[in-house]
Amino acid sequence: MDSRLKLRYNPHVGRVVIVALVVALATAASSSASPPKAVAFRMPSKNIGCMYEPPAFGQKAFLRCDILSGLVPKPKRKCELDWTGLGMTRRHKAHPVCAGDTVYDPHAHILKYGRTWKAGGFTCHSKRRGLRCSNGAGHGFFLSRKHWSVH
Repeated sequence: MDSRLKLRYNPHVGRVVIVALVVALATAASSSASPPKAVAFRMPSKNIGCMYEPPAFGQKAFLRCDILSGLVPKPKRKCELDWTGLGMTRRHKAHPVCAGDTVYDPHAHILKYGRTWKAGGFTCHSKRRGLRCSNGAGHGFFLSRKHWSVH
């Protein structure tokens, strides 16, 4: 017999019934489905690295690209940590990211110059002069060693 099922006498029904342990079944069902995975890539210059986080656990899909040499010029808003790069959701405008970490992965796939990356409603074009990314709503950003912009 399956260890998740038990036989129990139910006095209200007057007979033995099979009782499923709902928590165990739900846990088994959810563990078989793997959660969506993040995808990382970096530019051939090895100065810009991006991470796409698919929607999960009530969070919106998000694309963040960090630049190791720092944002030039620095945003005018105050940042208690570091201006690491730029980020956006699928429908909202891009914005500078103030963070104490980085999404740059030195082992991530290199997006060669002239190539395009697409996932989850985001598109990024790699060029020698920099990285241009956009979302399905037409918002996006440009990121390079010399400057950055959002549109």
